[in-house]
Amino acid sequence: MTDYKQEQDMEIEALEAILMDEFKEIHSSESGLNTSKRCFEITICPQDDEADDSNIPSVRLALIFSHTENYPDEPPLLNCKSLKGIQTSDLRALKEKLEQEAAENLGMAMVYTLVTSAKEWLSERFAQDAGDDDDGEDEAAKDEVIIPHGEPVTVDSFLIWREKFEAELALERAKLIPDSALAAPKEKRLTGRQWFESGRASAKGTAAAEEDEDIDEDIDFDDDDFEVDEDDMIEHYLADKTES
Repeated sequence: MTDYKQEQDMEIEALEAILMDEFKEIHSSESGLNTSKRCFEITICPQDDEADDSNIPSVRLALIFSHTENYPDEPPLLNCKSLKGIQTSDLRALKEKLEQEAAENLGMAMVYTLVTSAKEWLSERFAQDAGDDDDGEDEAAKDEVIIPHGEPVTVDSFLIWREKFEAELALERAKLIPDSALAAPKEKRLTGRQWFESGRASAKGTAAAEEDEDIDEDIDFDDDDFEVDEDDMIEHYLADKTES
């Protein structure tokens, strides 16, 4: 003859040792069960406290059970109660699932098996909700239209700007050449580049040239794409200045 009372007491001791603070005895009036026998409440979360899964919302479930007279040869009395964030429809669905599993595990201590099943069900159920929310946010982000501001840069507009910039730079350098350099015959006259490379620039001119060189180093141009003859620009400027 099976000693049901002994098996039930042994299961209670095992659950206390395994679940610790998550396991407690409650009064039958708090259980929601139609019984006067001992009732117990187990707190269940979707995942362990150590797990770092931000996709699962913070929900908590109380699984309440009481052993029947011939447990485990007959299923225990079960009740599910929300401690945080679980809808009544979810509680009803979970209870039906656990009652079905209890009927499939008759003849053996099954409460811890039901606890594990409840935890897995909560994880899947609320992780799915979190995934649906994330999908909605992604769709909303896709619907946002980003309108660019300002005039877009094209190859043509860049080349126009570059030509203007280098022309202005060449003219500024030409202005640093003293008037005495203009008096020399054309065949003996140094080009702008030769004049700068000869070291005849004034201190002011040298400082300005160094500043221009810093500018040149900061801007990386591809000479294969666009070529400018700086000497021609300077010679053109000097010729205009001589004629005037």
